[in-house]
Amino acid sequence: MTKRVLDVGQCALDHGNIQHLLTQHFDVEVDQAHSTREALDRLKQSAYDLVLVNRLLDRDHSPGLALVEQLQANTDLAAIPVMLVSNYPASQQEAVAAGARPGFGKSEYRDPATLEKLRAILGGE
Repeated sequence: MTKRVLDVGQCALDHGNIQHLLTQHFDVEVDQAHSTREALDRLKQSAYDLVLVNRLLDRDHSPGLALVEQLQANTDLAAIPVMLVSNYPASQQEAVAAGARPGFGKSEYRDPATLEKLRAILGGE
């Protein structure tokens, strides 16, 4: 069964790389949102199996951690797994402390540990 992923706050290049990573290894559809508002609107309109959030959103440079916190505070959305996309360990720790699953950085796309983290949510392969 095809899973759905919402990728939030990535520039076109990074979104393309994430989409390639996910579709190469999993049966997924990947949608994109650029802002917190757009992400929340999409999450209210459609069911997603995973939300990936950039450390800083590409259009307004707002912190992705704020979206993680909003998702965790919303009883309708808190059950959706969310991961931060960041190479910074301190940012990853903050996101996990806020309720996110351990995420990965853009330099870790080829790291087997990244696939294991994703496989725990998306299954497959």
